[in-house]
Amino acid sequence: MVLAGVCLALLGSGASSPSGSSSAKAQQKYQPPIKVIDPTLLPPGFDCSQIHELGIDRQENFRAGLIMIACDAAEGGSAPNVSLLSRLWQRLFAPFVYGGTDVDLITGAETSPHVTQSETFSWANPDNLNQIVVAYNDSRTASSNYSGASYSSDGGLTFTRLNPSPFATGHGTNFGDPVVLYNRPNATWHAIFLASGCGSFNAGIGDWTSTDGGVTWAVGACVHNSSNDDRESGWSDMNPSSAFYGRMYVSFNNFAIAGPPISVTFSTDNGATWSAPQNLPLGGASSVRDVQITGDLFTGDVYVAGMNEMGGGLGNRANMIYRSTDGGATWALTYTGPPFAGPGSGLCSNNSYFASMFGTYWRHMGWGEPAALNHVVHCVYAQHGAGADPGDVYYIRSTDSGATFSSPLRLNTDATTTAQWQPNLSVNSNGSLFAMWYDGREGTGCTPGVNTPCYRMWGRKSS
Repeated sequence: MVLAGVCLALLGSGASSPSGSSSAKAQQKYQPPIKVIDPTLLPPGFDCSQIHELGIDRQENFRAGLIMIACDAAEGGSAPNVSLLSRLWQRLFAPFVYGGTDVDLITGAETSPHVTQSETFSWANPDNLNQIVVAYNDSRTASSNYSGASYSSDGGLTFTRLNPSPFATGHGTNFGDPVVLYNRPNATWHAIFLASGCGSFNAGIGDWTSTDGGVTWAVGACVHNSSNDDRESGWSDMNPSSAFYGRMYVSFNNFAIAGPPISVTFSTDNGATWSAPQNLPLGGASSVRDVQITGDLFTGDVYVAGMNEMGGGLGNRANMIYRSTDGGATWALTYTGPPFAGPGSGLCSNNSYFASMFGTYWRHMGWGEPAALNHVVHCVYAQHGAGADPGDVYYIRSTDSGATFSSPLRLNTDATTTAQWQPNLSVNSNGSLFAMWYDGREGTGCTPGVNTPCYRMWGRKSS
């Protein structure tokens, strides 16, 4: 499995890309493409000259990538047995042993070129720790469906891949971008993806539910009906003592509105209905990327980490933190961090808005993850290192519910100029933290696609 942030074309689709584009930078005048390669990939009546105005070139989802390809603004994928990109993919993402034997989520046979999975989102049942569900993008039946999931009934020792994907029907075409949540009071799992049946054009957000540990799934409600949603994340309040116990939250970027800002919706009835989205303040930014939503199990407060990408490319970034104390009904921007240099060694070859970590691929803009417990808010992110170092991982901490944060602490302690990027963070009920990230310190001189290893995952724990 690989996580989010790849600039490569989706090899499993044969004619699609996760986020492909060759648009100019945001501050430059956009020259729309004229030629259309495959009109069947376009929404009915779509005008390719609107790609930039609608923010298609700033989105990460597969439908946006298909539109870019159809409008001749990006190249599609090709079969891995003949493509140089596929050889880079296979070697770059070779698995490594970290903390024990790796467990393969992708069980069963696969047929080339439909062999790519990405962007994992996992959740465990707090009342039965043997139950774990992991959702991900899956090219198995692309381009008619980009969703997949695996479940474990033995605490993660083994996983079973759902085949066929139960998320391929019920909400039109599934375009991936997975979220998995567990609704504790109703003992119900929720798998959430971008789906064309929940809106129009570039898809809204749909929900599927399971009551047997992720083994079987039923079609749920639309989380958000829209024409242009992207990069959703989710969190569920599982504390019986919380005033908002059982409430589920989904944050996302809605490119159908100006900016866009981050939008948040919530459900109080196990996903049967969802609130009208609250649009979080831009705080002077032209747009704010949804990084991740999380919550404080002690207080019931909910936090969203956002990022002002300041026009994209290899320019500066700024972290932003939002807080809700009333179950998502209202939100305040509590913190805007100082500008920092965005990570990256170049620009994605198929979309120059996005920075890349390996030459012209592996899209990453510095996004990390927040975590919160008892008014203490933590956040990790990546920024450009000194000189030629394309990325280091940093940690900041707030002890006043996200109002102020500490000076950044660099988590990777290597003396190399190789990249560290795409960090994740978790906190347990005792306040112990675990951060992990991709790390290239052992791949000095690595040429992706020629020799391995180029990187593996490193981590640090704080108790």
